[in-house]
Order: sequence, then C-alpha cells, then structure tokens
Amino acid sequence: MDISFNEDQIEIRNQAHRFMENECPPTFVRAMYEDERGFTDDLWTKMAEMGWMGMRIPEEYDGIGLKLIDVCIVLEEMGRAILPGPYFSTVLLAAETLLEAGSEAQKKAYLPRIAVGELRGTLALLEPDSGPDPGYIKMEARADGDGFVFSGTKLFVPDAHVSDFMVVAARTHPGDDREQGLTLFLVETKAKGVAVQPCRTMDGSRKQSEVRFDGLRVAKADALGEVGRGWTPLSRVLERAAVGLAAENVGGAQKALEIAVEYAKVRHQFGQPIGGFQAIKHRCAEMLVVVEGSRSLLYWAAWAVEEDPKQAALAASAAKAYTADAYRTVATLGTQILGGIGITWEHDMHLYLKRAKANQVALGDTAYHQEEVARQLGA
Repeated sequence: MDISFNEDQIEIRNQAHRFMENECPPTFVRAMYEDERGFTDDLWTKMAEMGWMGMRIPEEYDGIGLKLIDVCIVLEEMGRAILPGPYFSTVLLAAETLLEAGSEAQKKAYLPRIAVGELRGTLALLEPDSGPDPGYIKMEARADGDGFVFSGTKLFVPDAHVSDFMVVAARTHPGDDREQGLTLFLVETKAKGVAVQPCRTMDGSRKQSEVRFDGLRVAKADALGEVGRGWTPLSRVLERAAVGLAAENVGGAQKALEIAVEYAKVRHQFGQPIGGFQAIKHRCAEMLVVVEGSRSLLYWAAWAVEEDPKQAALAASAAKAYTADAYRTVATLGTQILGGIGITWEHDMHLYLKRAKANQVALGDTAYHQEEVARQLGA
C-alpha cells in the first residue's frame, strides 16, 4: 500500500487550496449561513469549471475518472474552508449511487449533466425512527400497476431544497432485514407528491431538509438497479461517502489547529505568549497528534475502499469514527485556547466546532461506526 501523493495529486491539492482561499473565505461562509439556498451559482459554476463535479465520473460520461483518494484531497481542502453548498450531496451521494447502481440509460441521462454542473442531487435516507443507523429504512414503496407508490418522511436530507433529483431508499418488500427488500429510486425533487421543508440546524453551512412523500408515483424504470436488492450498492456508496466525510474532518481539524496555534503565539498574558505555558503547549501537541493520526487513517481508508474490498467496510467506519471525534476534539480544544473570543460570531473557530458536531452524526454517529468496526473484527 502506497498512499503518498504523486505529482498530479500534489497539484490537485495546491489548486484546491488556492481556489478555496480565494473563493470561499470565512466571510462567504458566514453569508451562506444566512442565505436560504446556502450557496451561489457563481461558485458552483467555478467549481464545475475546475472539473470537481466529474472527478469520479468516468470519461465516457464526460467526467475525469479519478480515484476516491483524489476526491479526498479536494474534500480535505473544502473541509479547511467549511465549504457550504451541495457539492458533497451531489458528488459523494447522488452521483456515486448512480455509478454504483444505475443502468446505462440512467447514467447517460444524469452523469454528464452532473459532471458539467447542470444537475444537483442528493440521497434521501434517514427516517424519523432511524436513530444513528443509516441502514434503518422502513418507508414502503408499494407496487402498483407499472410502477410504485410510496408515502412517508425522510429527515435531514442534505441540500434537498436545491436539488434537481433525489435518490430515495424505500422498502419494496417489508421486513426487518436491511439487506433484503430495499430498492433505490430516482425521484425528481419537484415531482407531484414531494414536499421539501428546510430545517434549522446548528451548522448553517450545510442545509438539511425534511422531505415528505404523499402518494408519490414512480415508474419501474426509475428504480436504480435490481428491485429489492438495493442494500449492497447503497452500502458501498455509504462507505465511500463516509471516507469523503472523513476527509472534510481532517481538513477542518487541520485549520482549527492552525488557528489555535497562531493565537497561542500572539496572545500575551503575564508578560509572555500563552503558548509558552505548559497547559497550552500540551493542548496544541494533543491536537497535532490527533490531526496527523486522522490523516493517516483517512488515506488508508480511501485506498482500502477501492483496492481492498475485504477491508473496505472496516476502514471506512474506522476513518469516520476516529476523524469525527478528532475534529470535535481539536475544535473544542482550540476554542478553549482562544477563550471567550472563540465562541463569538466574529471569530472563525465556532464555525469549525459546528461543522465538527454536524459531521459527527452524519452518515451514522461515532457509536454506530464503532459497532461496525467491532462487527468487522468479529467482536
């Protein structure tokens, strides 16, 4: 296993870093907190011109066809900047599901338009009783003539309010076994029977919505993959998405560390920088250790998910669990180093703490992924 960056990947990282520094400063993030859409068309277009929407999409569908590790390099820089908007939901959730389960006709209809930034998508997964388990899905899709009809509610659907389509997970064969009877459907967000209600959440940089389905009718052709066998492709998508979220965590934790260390150098107390005190030194050292540990685990997971199927589930859950806790720890310690100013609106640190807390529960919380790690180990 070699997870060192080659020249092309180093250039991808440098370009992403410069882009985020110029196009997504903290002032922009704050503005998007208050914006109903949570992003701007101008930024979305510029990102599409960078080729980021099509990084994972194969060349035959007008993408670039890169590996997950390449996307993680960009996501790490996006995490540093707390990028708002529907990039993650479109690229890591919707497009990945199409790649994994879509028919040739579905891929040709959606992927080229995603690659150039014309379409935005998301994944409707969590339900009111689901708890931390993203695989707990009870909403039924009832066979009716030449299609399916379903009603129910999906919660915390990322960026549903600005998506053009959703991948919706529903039960076509009711039961308690999550690996049986699950089907994925392509649903147009503005279809009759779909109602999207934005939710107010702690992290205003990533919008969430409640989506209600009331007698929604979809055709059999709108099913992604084989009816009743959607869990296997969905689980692979969730593994890659968990690794992508881990990349965001690493980038955010790195930036929070840098903010705290810089403050410790310039903030004076009792005639010297506070970084000279042992308590502050030790906090900074602890932060560095968990950031570097997170980065190593992230890129092992990004490699394993594509190159070692036997370790994919273990690596993805380990990376998600560890980096999420690490991000929260670093942002919390950074806030403590800054003191009262760290929780004011004017300072940036609280933005990182909010994203850390949001990422900690997204796609399964830490306890869920620790259980998955234990299960993979046979414990």
